[in-house]
Amino acid sequence: MTSTARVRLSPAERRTQLLDLGVRLLATRSLDELSIDVLAEEAGISRGLLYHYFGNKQDFHEAVVRHAADDLIRTTAPPPHRDPLVRLGTSLAGYVDYVLANFAGYVSLVRGAASGNETVRAIYDEVRAALTDRFFAAEAGAPELLPDTPTLRLLLRGWQAMAEEMVIAWVEHPGDLTREDLLELIGSTLVGVVEKAGLELPIVTPS
Repeated sequence: MTSTARVRLSPAERRTQLLDLGVRLLATRSLDELSIDVLAEEAGISRGLLYHYFGNKQDFHEAVVRHAADDLIRTTAPPPHRDPLVRLGTSLAGYVDYVLANFAGYVSLVRGAASGNETVRAIYDEVRAALTDRFFAAEAGAPELLPDTPTLRLLLRGWQAMAEEMVIAWVEHPGDLTREDLLELIGSTLVGVVEKAGLELPIVTPS
């Protein structure tokens, strides 16, 4: 009879494993529905052990939101490429796909930021800032996509809010719009916003 040795995880590794599970569960339910009891049941551990890793429900929620935000930034990161338009298009497509695959969790992040929870709001603002920075960052040896100016940053913040609402509304009620139709709309509105700053941006074609 062959037995399989159980791998003993460090406390940090076990906490990360629980956060990964929390993010996966958040993909199909709201943050309010993600309780200590639900995670304990799914993980097959006691509530007491969960409280050992996360002091209370609020700490647990904030840790899961942070982990989800890091996951969003990581999974939408543009690939190494000299053409900044290719990087931007890929990043936009990754954002749409992330929201589509993790809709309940993403909406929880958005609503949590608007609810007055300062920690969730700070995490949300960090995500927004990280996504905005991608419009100006350039790969080594490649030209930047747009000049980093206060006016353009302000316009892009407003565009991000519009694009976010477009994606959320599309997931809820897509109508006859395909994913490709949505991405084309997002790209064309971005071009229009950049033109308002007196700049030119070729049509962004997300993959």
